[in-house]
Amino acid sequence: MTPADPIPSEPHVVPAGEHPIWQEALAAVNRDLAATLPELHPLCLIAWPPEGDEGEQVYVALAGGDAHGSSLQPAGSVEAALPVVAEAAQDTIMGCRWQVWPVCTLHGLGMHVAQEAGRPVWWCAGIGPREPAHARAAIGELATVHRPRRPNRKRRKDGKDREERRRRQGD
Repeated sequence: MTPADPIPSEPHVVPAGEHPIWQEALAAVNRDLAATLPELHPLCLIAWPPEGDEGEQVYVALAGGDAHGSSLQPAGSVEAALPVVAEAAQDTIMGCRWQVWPVCTLHGLGMHVAQEAGRPVWWCAGIGPREPAHARAAIGELATVHRPRRPNRKRRKDGKDREERRRRQGD
């Protein structure tokens, strides 16, 4: 939208290039969404028209336009916007679909945004001292670690597969 364009009076999908920092951050989050919930269409940015003295409010939304949570606050860089957009995506998925996202494939727990070594990551709380909290992946990189569940995988009846898994995790 250029200064000569009229201000929309209805919520609208943010056009490409209008908020490049948020759009680049959302592209990273959408990579994680595609890796973990491939049945969902990519998330988008929805802008609500200004009210009173406030400017346009931008939200992370499902492809159909449904959004939940707080509007995005201005960010000076993609690195600063990434955790904000990731949390907004979580709010929208949780609030609109009643679904936890993303889920740690090692523990089956919902993950949260955290910082590790100066990068925003998906953080799993773990399940105790034997399987402690950990960063699962940097935001935008869940495809590198996500393993889809294999419900039809054959299990060994003697329990050796479970013992082998425990042994490998202890290394």
